[in-house]
Amino acid sequence: MSSIARKRVMEERKNWRKDHPYGFWARPQQQEDGTTNVMVWNCGIPGKPGTIWEGGEYRLDIEFPDEYPDKPPKCKFVPPLFHPNIFPSGTVCLSILNEDKDWKPSLTVKQLLLGIQELLDNPNEKDPAQAEPFHLYVTNREEYNRRVKLLAAKSKPTQ
Repeated sequence: MSSIARKRVMEERKNWRKDHPYGFWARPQQQEDGTTNVMVWNCGIPGKPGTIWEGGEYRLDIEFPDEYPDKPPKCKFVPPLFHPNIFPSGTVCLSILNEDKDWKPSLTVKQLLLGIQELLDNPNEKDPAQAEPFHLYVTNREEYNRRVKLLAAKSKPTQ
């Protein structure tokens, strides 16, 4: 494991504990043996108030690569979400998480989680990752909204 990556992740943790958005949570993953894996974080993203995602809390895992911050972390919803820009595996399709697009080593965990929260209510129609929600989003917004509201109702906060 890269000491640069580990040092940066530890700094991210320290900054997150001092200042993070209301309703969000993020912490290094606890292993079965009781140790902490600082390179994998478990997070919760609240649905933005006033949106169809409101009321839900969406669990996300962040996996930092050994090349972090030169390479972006992988962000994956567990369980996967019904969303045009979330792959069926749960992986988030977002330009700031793509090293060939808008990733910058200066981006913080706070910025990433806020960006993902913003993506929930503002899908990128030019970069679909999951066929069914994309199709509903562009052809039958009423049904798409109904499905998301059902998901929000089932995804109550755990923290």
